[in-house]
Amino acid sequence: MIEKLKQRWNVKNGWDVLIILIVFACTGFSILYIKRALFGFVGLTDTSPAWLRWTANILIILPLYQVVLLIWGWISGKFTFFWEFEKRLFSRIGSMFSKKSKEV
Repeated sequence: MIEKLKQRWNVKNGWDVLIILIVFACTGFSILYIKRALFGFVGLTDTSPAWLRWTANILIILPLYQVVLLIWGWISGKFTFFWEFEKRLFSRIGSMFSKKSKEV
């Protein structure tokens, strides 16, 4: 599994894979705490309408996750990897919304 991740992420050794996995974990935990505090501050609770919570997750938490991922990447010394990761992610998302020309 480590070898597959090394090839997929184009990193040199297992330690780089471990650091990258730790950064993803730290980002996830950070976002959990930030989300809880932020939603509590604005009054979103489990009893709030589901559409409102989903909208807040998409419009606030998803972009915030990307920023926090870059911050943890910078702290870990892997900023370049995560910057390239973000660029690939957003190019894939953008390609879902772009119209492809149909050739007849």
